[in-house]
Amino acid sequence: MRFKEKVVIVTGGAQGIGMAITRSFAREGAKVVIADIDQEAGKENELYMRENGGECIYVQVDVASEESVKNMVQEAVSHYGGVNILINNAGIGGNKSIYERSMEEWDRILGINLRGPFMCTKYCAPYIKKNGGGAVINIASTRALMSEPNTEPYSASKGGILALTHSLAVSLGPDKIRVNAISPGWIDVTGWKKQSKREQVQLTERDHLQHPVGRVGNPEDIAAACLFLCSEEAGFITGTNLVIDGGMTIKMIYEE
Repeated sequence: MRFKEKVVIVTGGAQGIGMAITRSFAREGAKVVIADIDQEAGKENELYMRENGGECIYVQVDVASEESVKNMVQEAVSHYGGVNILINNAGIGGNKSIYERSMEEWDRILGINLRGPFMCTKYCAPYIKKNGGGAVINIASTRALMSEPNTEPYSASKGGILALTHSLAVSLGPDKIRVNAISPGWIDVTGWKKQSKREQVQLTERDHLQHPVGRVGNPEDIAAACLFLCSEEAGFITGTNLVIDGGMTIKMIYEE
């Protein structure tokens, strides 16, 4: 119960990596705010967590909207009295050629993936400071460091997250707020979606063996890292980026 009575906001907390993060903090005694734009998924995760002894509320939010973010933070403060930890996990992607990608799509992806974490931190930080400090985790991606074709706005936003992380770490350090990033690699989230979209993809041996650790990642791998980086054991860690990818990005691959 490392986080007993701590208030934790997780954006994109209804499905995938966010679902694992919300449930992991709840098991550690935290009061969790499941912040997500998908109401069906948010309510479903809220019900599951409550039925399993977790203390949580669902708040609908569009992290690209300043008013929506302000409302999310006020809902958390009104319900639980403050904020101790923020996990900026909400994000979207999508592959499309630069020749076909509209600027509206570019703006939407950057708005959610980069503007969103800045705004959520901006409006949560005063309450984290008021509680004597805490932690912010930004979920980036190994796509901040390497790319597939046709992922420009996603890769740019995740690269921006790394710069935003070290900038916030320096700015918020005097307020005892530590800020770190996590860059997941290949994480299989197919079994961590809302019931209407849940499936179980059969990964191949080749999929697993692309990773030096011998397997594809799962959302709980990222949740475990969030728990560590927000804990007292990580009290001397800020401004860093933790790559969690089973070693995939350091493995040399030669095309045959």
